[in-house]
Amino acid sequence: LALLEQLKATGKPLVFVNREPINIDTLPDNQAFVASNERDSGTLETKEACRLFKEAGKTEAKVYVIMGELSNQAAVQRTKDIDEVIATPECSFIKIIDKQTSNWRRDEAQNLMTNWLSTGTAFDGVIANNDESAIGAIQAMKAANVDMKSVVVGGVDATQDALAAMQGGDLDATVFQDAAGQGAGALHAALKLAKGEAVEQKVYIPFKLVTP
Repeated sequence: LALLEQLKATGKPLVFVNREPINIDTLPDNQAFVASNERDSGTLETKEACRLFKEAGKTEAKVYVIMGELSNQAAVQRTKDIDEVIATPECSFIKIIDKQTSNWRRDEAQNLMTNWLSTGTAFDGVIANNDESAIGAIQAMKAANVDMKSVVVGGVDATQDALAAMQGGDLDATVFQDAAGQGAGALHAALKLAKGEAVEQKVYIPFKLVTP
């Protein structure tokens, strides 16, 4: 915040990319924020999980939620998205057994899923804040000989590894975050600000649901 105040005093333009600033609602005219709206990421992922459970004839679905770094705004919002979708009448049959952080990491997610599996608790799916965590969970389930066709697994980011896992039939849903679109949007805003032109201060590059 102190750095932002110093920059504001110089009058130099600034573009935030992918990380929401703490002064998001009071940005000066020469600053802009370019990202994807995290309110869509976890929402798209969880709605697709809900649809798949219904398609499978589930009247109750128990899921584990793997969160990103707890201090990270994206992780907080994506987890909130999951809770909000589950709170709707059409998806209220989904119940969260437990939710814990893997700090976005594949290895931590694998260990976390291994611990959950060791309890012997029946479950129907895993909803993760990112693909690395989803893949870690998949690795643990496959090591434990879980039938991947019997569970729904979702992530966010549409990474190459995630798409490979989807092609292999292990990952059911992910959400594409358009990094190139964010970069282009940020550059476009920066060029306009450098010329002293007005810019839209909140620019959201849409998330897109990815399925098999």
